[in-house]
Amino acid sequence: MKFSKMAIAAIAAAGIATAAHAQGVTVGATVYGPEGNSVGTIESVADGVVTVDTGKHKAPLPSNAFGQGDKGPTITVTKAQLDAMLDEQIAAANAKRDAALVEAAAVVTADNQPLGVVKSIAGNTVIVSGGQGDLNLLREHFAVNQSGQLMVLFTDAQLDQAVAAQTSATPSPAAGAAQAETTAGATE
Repeated sequence: MKFSKMAIAAIAAAGIATAAHAQGVTVGATVYGPEGNSVGTIESVADGVVTVDTGKHKAPLPSNAFGQGDKGPTITVTKAQLDAMLDEQIAAANAKRDAALVEAAAVVTADNQPLGVVKSIAGNTVIVSGGQGDLNLLREHFAVNQSGQLMVLFTDAQLDQAVAAQTSATPSPAAGAAQAETTAGATE
């Protein structure tokens, strides 16, 4: 589950979509609400999704949610309403995640590969035990996917790269001892 897809669907269902697609929907344009007040700035436009930065959230909206007003592109909700909708979506997603994030829960990667099981949870630190050993992750690195599975927000390849970088950056105990002996010999 990608949060942006969930947010787009929820916002479209809430009645943001308008009949016409606005011409001024370009990166950097200010988006206005129904009262003519600024809602935010368009940050990106790609694949039918327009991301509006409200200052609090980066709101992914369908491109057909925009109309054209005197000042520029418009949507049918205010900044406060859009932020409130996103706050609700984030709270609901976090509640689902927290309900699923329990010890012994199976975890998959963002590309739906088995990762392991939750070994322990201490505050915001989550340890997942699997084929790559124990991985220390943060609570915010998890979500529940569309199938209801607990998912880490990284692909298998991204995790492999992170583990490889961590492994190469951490000297082995033998290398550390050899380095200590070399340093000690150089100072004598």
